Amino acid sequence: MSGAIDVHALARAFGDKRAVDGVDLSVAAGEIYGFLGPNGAGKSTMVRMLTTLLAPTGGSARVAGFDVTTDAEKVRLRIGVALQDAALDGKQTGRELLDLQGRLYGLPKAERLRRLTELLQLVDIGDAIDDRINTYSGGMKRRLDLAAALVHQPQVLFLDEPTTGLDPTSRAAVWAEVRYLNQELGMTIFLTTQYLEEADALANRVGIIAHGRLVAEGTPSDLKRSIGSDVIVARVARGTAAQVAQAVAGLADVARVETAGDEVTMSVAHGASAISPVAVALADAGLAVEGLTLRTPTLDDVFLHMTGGRMQEDAA
Repeated sequence: MSGAIDVHALARAFGDKRAVDGVDLSVAAGEIYGFLGPNGAGKSTMVRMLTTLLAPTGGSARVAGFDVTTDAEKVRLRIGVALQDAALDGKQTGRELLDLQGRLYGLPKAERLRRLTELLQLVDIGDAIDDRINTYSGGMKRRLDLAAALVHQPQVLFLDEPTTGLDPTSRAAVWAEVRYLNQELGMTIFLTTQYLEEADALANRVGIIAHGRLVAEGTPSDLKRSIGSDVIVARVARGTAAQVAQAVAGLADVARVETAGDEVTMSVAHGASAISPVAVALADAGLAVEGLTLRTPTLDDVFLHMTGGRMQEDAA
């Protein structure tokens, strides 16, 4: 059985640059799939192809059962899209924009009024729905853009970095709305993000993209478990990371050692018993350590393991 999204060897090149380089993935109906990667990794290009805004230069993709190239119109009728840069007319009121969206999808007046009432209960805009959009805050604009993507009750919802630039309160509100759409309405959601905690909190499964390629995929817990049960991070003086890595590499409790900038990350099975031998090994090697931290793995540790760089460093 095909999924809500099925992608095979999908590629998009811009001249000599391959923004998306042969991606394979499948998203089941009713799933939140988190597409995680730094700026420039290929996330937005992927979304634009899946939403028929950009033609692939290789491979194939089906969304809601239809090919994005040969059945683009059928795909568009079945998806909702809220892109990173909300295209909202500031001179309209929120109510006017939602009504126009309903008209564009051919909804009769009674249906548009019903959907507007439902959306106002879902998306917290309040009395501002009758204010001009150019008076909205960034968080309100994001929520209105989300409401516009839901007017026609899509099967699959694409959210491209929906909380970028939002304050913590607005971000939490968007998270709550995404959870409701998925858990209460059963909507399939393809969520791109560069925020590790966002993918961890919302996604059933995560795909990590770097330099146009899917480098890891799985549930957040499975991906983190693949790194080890615990992580020891040594923050060291600049230029000594390689020496630190060499000093601890032979320890029995240390399964994997990776360096990124002035940090050395060690994957260990039992952090509480491993941290003392690590500290002793560094002291015996005469290496100054500015900090030694024990914690559980994060998705950034997965990204480091798969790509050799931290998420934010790779973005930079």
